[in-house]
Amino acid sequence: MDSVVVLFILLLRPGLRWTAAAEDMSWTYTGLVGQSQWSEHFPECGGSSQSPVDVVTTQTKYDPGLPPLTPLGYSQHGNRPFTLYNNGHTAVIELPDWMSLDGLPWLFSAVQMHLHWGSGGPSYGGSEHTINGQSAEAELHVVHYNSELYPNMSAAMTQRDGLAVLGILIVTGEETNPAFNNIINYLSRVRHANQKVFIPAFDVQSLLPKDLDRYYRYNGSLTTPPCFQSVIWTLFHERVQISKAQLLKMETILYSSKADEADRMLLQDNYRATQPLNHRAVFTSFAADSGKELSSG
Repeated sequence: MDSVVVLFILLLRPGLRWTAAAEDMSWTYTGLVGQSQWSEHFPECGGSSQSPVDVVTTQTKYDPGLPPLTPLGYSQHGNRPFTLYNNGHTAVIELPDWMSLDGLPWLFSAVQMHLHWGSGGPSYGGSEHTINGQSAEAELHVVHYNSELYPNMSAAMTQRDGLAVLGILIVTGEETNPAFNNIINYLSRVRHANQKVFIPAFDVQSLLPKDLDRYYRYNGSLTTPPCFQSVIWTLFHERVQISKAQLLKMETILYSSKADEADRMLLQDNYRATQPLNHRAVFTSFAADSGKELSSG
């Protein structure tokens, strides 16, 4: 999760004032203000608790006190449409605030979800988190803020206990995942940066793995500038599967450039390299690797 979130807040609250660094939207994944230069412009990107990370399963710690994670209201999408937005870095879907998470120390209310992907199709990577050095083809992030301690997202995102993000690793197979078509089928309507469209509301829980009890938990950061170290990460052990055709559409249909720009730039490889774990621990809610790792969603 990332300053996808900062961009999202700035768009929702035009009068909101941030630091000059946070308002500078010129960062990229490669190029002049690419990943290796982020910390020069956004100091927290050089912090010691950055995300994403590589989860080495033999070095994780089983914590029997980690409760099952329960999404609340994810299936109760109501009649109002969702908003799908291309912010030049990813596709963002705004979520109603009645969606929240149970199983964390505080109540966390949903804000938005977004995707990260690669450029080469299956087996070329695209996820932000990796497990034992292996990346998935894409990754979904569902972003929440601590609504029990903070009045809004902008106040929470700079606090250590301010955000909770669900990370869902996405791999490819032969079968189409109908849940993800609720997003993918509408990407053509926001092909260029800053384009926004209403899409039919849908069951957000259908995007998640079936097994929500087995996950990895660690403290980290937003995965793009300004890289605030404010995220309680939950990375599910079970991965979700989409078809190769769905992945191809995700990787090739969006542009990071605006509609009026002459040089069109495909929005690809929008994932950050894994960061040093340093002295952080990655906890697991399960004792041993067993059971299925794939889900049709």
